[in-house]
Amino acid sequence: MTDILRALLDSCDRTPDAPALTFRRTTLRYSDLRDRIQGVASSLTLRGLRPGDRVLFSVRPGIDAIVLALALIAAGGTVVFADPGAGDELFRARARLVAPRWVAAESVLYAASSGPLRGIARRRGIELPDYGAVVPDARHVYSGPWLPGVPHGALSLRWFGVNRRPGRASASWRGPDMAFAPSSSAPAEALIIFTSGTTDDPKAVVHSRESLGTGLDDFATAVGFVAGERVLTDQLMVGIPALISGAHWELPPPGLDPGARPERYLALLPRADVLFTVPAALDALLGMLETRPDLTPRLRALLIGGAPVLRPLLERARRLLPNTTIRAIYGMTEILPVAIADGDEKLAFDGTGDYVGRVMPSIRAAIVDGELVVAGPGLADYLGTPLAELRTGDLATLDGDRLVLAGRAKDMFIRGTTNVYPGLYEPVIAGLPGVRAAALAGIPNDIGDDELVLALVLDAAGSVDVVRAALPGLIDAAVLPDRIVVLDALPTKGRSSKLDRAALAEVLR
Repeated sequence: MTDILRALLDSCDRTPDAPALTFRRTTLRYSDLRDRIQGVASSLTLRGLRPGDRVLFSVRPGIDAIVLALALIAAGGTVVFADPGAGDELFRARARLVAPRWVAAESVLYAASSGPLRGIARRRGIELPDYGAVVPDARHVYSGPWLPGVPHGALSLRWFGVNRRPGRASASWRGPDMAFAPSSSAPAEALIIFTSGTTDDPKAVVHSRESLGTGLDDFATAVGFVAGERVLTDQLMVGIPALISGAHWELPPPGLDPGARPERYLALLPRADVLFTVPAALDALLGMLETRPDLTPRLRALLIGGAPVLRPLLERARRLLPNTTIRAIYGMTEILPVAIADGDEKLAFDGTGDYVGRVMPSIRAAIVDGELVVAGPGLADYLGTPLAELRTGDLATLDGDRLVLAGRAKDMFIRGTTNVYPGLYEPVIAGLPGVRAAALAGIPNDIGDDELVLALVLDAAGSVDVVRAALPGLIDAAVLPDRIVVLDALPTKGRSSKLDRAALAEVLR
């Protein structure tokens, strides 16, 4: 097993003077990154953070967020990613479940969730939990300038030296090297990520330093990061393995959505060697390149993940980026990655189903009653429930270490001679700009076939015409919908609020 903190700090020691992390106009060398992680960890310990303390964490990707998250883990704390967009009730339910002792958030969240700014946020349709009061008796750490609403006694990251100019660290904040807790049969928590659930039953995935390190070490090896190359992403689970490999992680400006503003995102690519993107964002970038081929970047590698990577999108990427290595990543929050496919191998696959690549060396995979079951040292637990194995819910076949998905175990309908597994396509469609949710339904007709209907929930900027125009470049031609229907919400059932496909079919008849 690999300890994520030890692997990262070993990388810092190997190339201390190489560039490690760039955000806007600031670049940290690996030695700067090491000093800041250890310095902030020491400062947090001196101010009362104890091993096992959980920290609700709401800081957008940037140097502050990355240093603070890694420092919290180095000090023995647990980072609990807290999405303010979940809504006040669900946010509070999740906070009650994890019982944190600390809250770390941007000062603007404290200001916008209390006092006069809360009313302004509400009038704009933003309902935020009160960050200053959601966890009684919590200690607070904030990033950014002090603003009204930041609790009295809250600690500023500036006091820890996070915002100091690289190369000008001082002994007053750097502190001693942090000691690392030894690994054990029950390693300590490092990261908690909420994945689903309701206010009555929130569901959270718990990773240790070892489970994170094992999975991300597999990821780094499989995608083949090269020391010194620039990797453009805002995803921690991609940037950390890049750092472990000695690469140079560049973060895009906060809030820059390649799906909504592809021309601005393309402007970042000439200095990038590797790009990570989700399918919907890649669709927007490729659409821009199809009209402006002069903007085509010279990427060494394109990494695609976060949703199924289907043939139409992959064919466009290969046509527009003929000299770029393409990797398609299949994984889940509980164990990342499970398999990684070379783009050309994926395109050459002519069998039935979605070829998702070779299973990672650390993963034990089996097919049980047609369903993929995985285990291994990279597998997380659920909060309060240890996992020995994970039933993924994906129908699959294995040929040696080559994994092919057939769809979700309980969802399938027939269109002509095609078995349609909607779980392969819905995440891709839901990732399009303006789409809040998407679901496919098969409505039986008089001849035993299914009419394929796409149900969409759109936000104010969403458009059926935009979705319809994007689909041929995103999903297989055999599953293009016969109809598209806009709903106010998708029907759900049960305490976990899962999509009720039977009810959806009734609504769409």
